[in-house]
Amino acid sequence: MRRVLVWIIPFVGLAGCATLPDGRLWGKDVTFSPGWERVRASAMQAARDPWVWAPLAGAAGLQINGWDRKVSTWAMRETPVFGSQEDARTWSNDLRDAAAIAELTTVLVTPSGDDAHSWFVNKLKGYAVDFAAESAAGLTTHILKSTTGRTRPSQTNDRSFPSGHTSQAATNDRLAARNLEFMDMNPVTRRTLVYGLDAVTLATAWARVEAGAHYPSDTLFSIALGNFSANFFKNAFMGSGDNPRQAIAVTPTDGGLMLNFSTRF
Repeated sequence: MRRVLVWIIPFVGLAGCATLPDGRLWGKDVTFSPGWERVRASAMQAARDPWVWAPLAGAAGLQINGWDRKVSTWAMRETPVFGSQEDARTWSNDLRDAAAIAELTTVLVTPSGDDAHSWFVNKLKGYAVDFAAESAAGLTTHILKSTTGRTRPSQTNDRSFPSGHTSQAATNDRLAARNLEFMDMNPVTRRTLVYGLDAVTLATAWARVEAGAHYPSDTLFSIALGNFSANFFKNAFMGSGDNPRQAIAVTPTDGGLMLNFSTRF
């Protein structure tokens, strides 16, 4: 638990941050009837995020020549990052909890209004969106675990795919990162915090591999699932996805296709 508290300290200092110059308040613009066109656009936008399609591509690539099992066996034997399978399991729990605390902290410290009533109403609406994203990722994870029946590398049971720890961490970390968009802070500070959240997701995923709980493809799929769920619900119901931080587009040219990648800092 001390690891979680030490990691979360930087977020506590954000409590004094004011609203953005354009006056945006976290949770104020939430809608629970976005319309099918907005839902469709939000789904497409979430799917274009590199944190969704890149892990899926990596999971698919690991199926070539049995690399998924080879990497898993090596990680369980060598435990190069966490030192032992037991420590890897402990770290995966702590990192998952850190992601949840980070998300909740950003919910509390984002600007949502000056008077108590508007603050409470906006917080309630905003957290409903975050909770829906967490629930959707969790339910999808549970259904896939029950239907795929993939045996864990440790041979303990058949609930290897996907990783619940990783999907939880990925969802909460992305929600926290999106919540930071509503806070007026130095761009370098924001980017540093987002990189830290990304690192927590990746560390959680790898800890589950070293612990023998999941194959690498299980955790990569879970990273994609968590990021898609968080981005989709933020875009569709909170209206905070008009300017995505990262995007990819394919444009036809005379000689073929041109791949465009953009990112916002």
